[in-house]
Formats: sequence, C-alpha cells, structure tokens
Amino acid sequence: MVTQRETMAGRSMTRRTFVEQTAAAAAIPLLAAGPAAGGEEPRAHAASAEGVERKLRIGIVGLGSRGSWIANLFKQAPGYEIVAAVDYFEDTANKIGERLGVPADKRFSGLSGYKRALDSGVEALVLEGIPYFYPEQAAAAIEAGCHVYVAKPFAVDVPGVFAMQSLAKKATEKNLCLLVDYQLPTDAANQEVRQRIGEGALGGLAHIYSGGTCGALPDPKVGPTIENLFRRAWYSHVSLGGDLLLLYDIHIIDGVTWVTGQRAAAATGYSRIVRPDPHGDRSDCGGVVFQLPDGTCWTHMTQLLQNNAVMYNLAADLMGLQATGHIAYTGNVFVRGGPKHYSNAASGGMYTEGAQANIAEFYRCVMVGRFDNATAHRSVDSHLTAMLGREAMARKTWLTMDELIAENKKFEVDLRGLKA
Repeated sequence: MVTQRETMAGRSMTRRTFVEQTAAAAAIPLLAAGPAAGGEEPRAHAASAEGVERKLRIGIVGLGSRGSWIANLFKQAPGYEIVAAVDYFEDTANKIGERLGVPADKRFSGLSGYKRALDSGVEALVLEGIPYFYPEQAAAAIEAGCHVYVAKPFAVDVPGVFAMQSLAKKATEKNLCLLVDYQLPTDAANQEVRQRIGEGALGGLAHIYSGGTCGALPDPKVGPTIENLFRRAWYSHVSLGGDLLLLYDIHIIDGVTWVTGQRAAAATGYSRIVRPDPHGDRSDCGGVVFQLPDGTCWTHMTQLLQNNAVMYNLAADLMGLQATGHIAYTGNVFVRGGPKHYSNAASGGMYTEGAQANIAEFYRCVMVGRFDNATAHRSVDSHLTAMLGREAMARKTWLTMDELIAENKKFEVDLRGLKA
C-alpha cells in the first residue's frame, strides 16, 4: 500500500513515487448518450425511479503500489462494492484482496485473472496494472458489458491508442463508461486558467514550454521470463510502460492538449540513456520540440535522474502575444499580463483529491447514463503527442504525426513462461 503523499506546492516529488502512486482523472461533464446499440447489455443501469442509487460491483486489476492505493479510495467512496481482486501474483491478490474484504474465491491471479473477474459478475473493471495489457483488458470488459476505469497511459503504441479510441466509441454505443485518469484538469485553479485562455487572455498563442523532472525508477536485469519486471520494474521497459513521456510527463502533455485542443503535428528531439548498466530501454533524459497544427512551437523537457534538479515538474507556460498562462500540478498557476490577469495556487492535495473526484465522477456517469467518454477521446490526442515525442527523440530526427500513424508500429512482449 502506498503511504507517501505528494509533496506540497513548490516542491517536486520523485518520479518513482509519482508514477507508483498516480491514480486520478479529469472530471469533465459528459453528455447523455442514446440507447444501447445492441450486443450485451451493460451490467449497471441508472438509479431507480425513486432515485435510490445502489452500489456498483467492481473488480480491481493490478494491486501493486498504485493499484492497492486506488483500491482503498474506491473502498472508501460511497457507491462501490469491490467484489473481485486481480493481480498477476497470487500472493498479492490474496494479501490485498483480504485487506479489501474480497472473498477468497473472488481473488484471481495470472495473466487471465481479469477474465475470471469478468466471469464472476462484476459491473466494472478498474485497470491499474501494466499499460501494455490495458487495450486487451478493456476490450474484454466492454465486450462483456462492463464499464472501465483505466490508469494512464492507457496504451504504449499507436495500434493500442486507436484500439482504445474504437473501444471508447463502442462503449458509448453500448451505454458504457470508459474513463481515463488524470488529476490536473480536476483542479479549480487550473480550470480557471484554461477558461481565461479560451476567452482570449493570451492575445494569440506564440510558444509553449513544459517539462517533467523527477528521480529514479527500478531497472533490474530481466530473469528467465519477464515475470520479475511485473513488480514495478516494468516502468523501465518501453514496450510495457511506454517510456518517460507516457509514464509521467503525460500529465502535463495532456494538460496542454486540454487547454489548446490540439495534438502535435510534427516533432524533433533527442533523448539519452545515461544511467550506468541499463537493463531496460527507457530514456533518462531528453528534449523535444513539437509543432502544433496552428504553427505554435512547443518545447518539452524530460528527465528521470536522481540529481536534485529544480526544473519544470509537470508544468507548462503557454506564452501569448499579450500574456502568459501557467498550468501546473503543484504551485501557483496564473494568467500574467493582458486583460484577464489571474493567480491562485493549485490544490496542494491534487493527487488525492483528483482521484476522489474522478472516482465520484465515474460512479455518477454510470448511474445517470452519461457515456460520451470525453477523457478517453482526449487521451487519443495526448497519447499520440507523447508517442510522437518519444519516437522523434529516440530517432533524433524530424517526424510528422502522419508518418507516425502510417507506421502503426506495434510493440511485442515475450510472454512465454508466464502464468496464464
């Protein structure tokens, strides 16, 4: 169970702490969808005519540091009953499952544990394990008529992103909720900055600067199988976790997408592995310059090194012709200059409060029948932007979004020898 909270405004947490703990989402109002379009009916429906809301039966998939933490928040939230606990490791499924009050016969392990959870009668799956598996797990859940609450990144490659986009559309057709977790857009101060920028506070957007800076992650040698990577070490393997821009920086990349409504059109950059004796292929540091469709230049820096750097940490400056807007995960956010000046502190408890807000939003959407799945559709743009940056940095070249999508490169993982 995770016990360490985020640091206060103005202080940065380690990347490992943040990545292991992060579980929250953007609580954006969703519009009501039409009737289900055939196939299996959703397993949860709106409140009764008397307005009495019931508990939603959920299964948690992935019970490591972040998963056990988010499971506790679901357990504390009104409206949920955790009826299935899933982890690749049987000991973890039993230990955390017992803590959550899940009966022994509803604790499942192995790669296909989530399938047994679906067969057990859950109404929703909470996916908090390894991102490589999310598209497959989400597809099975939606096919079974279950709602899905999924951590970020929700995919590690381009085919996975478009698979999740199709699943979001299918979920809407079936009156199901697919919600992707982010914290920053749930924060009132960041929302105010976004609103003022949308009202023309910047006098036209010229340039964006953003970054993500934090500490180390585990990077052990791979064993006879990749099983030893499943306890947090998957962070260091691009095919399992997506690399830095998806693992951590996605929060501010999504924030910029949220504010501007644009995904990158092209990018160039450079990244390096500088840690001694690396075993995984994730980067340690790098920089990328994105070009947005409207011509805006967006510079992003990323770093994963235990060097006590004081740099941009999940923050972005959107610099206009008359003013600058600043959004951030911690510290003060503002619009400085121009006719719509604003300054306030982001929530010092955004990590926890964002998760709680998102858990409540997931329940609300399920119960009132609002299924346009806005966070999933926005995630397509933020994930593709992050992947474009990752590939441009790794290749040290200029790369367009059209080229990235046309390549449609799929990551493969060797699952031989793993427990089914």
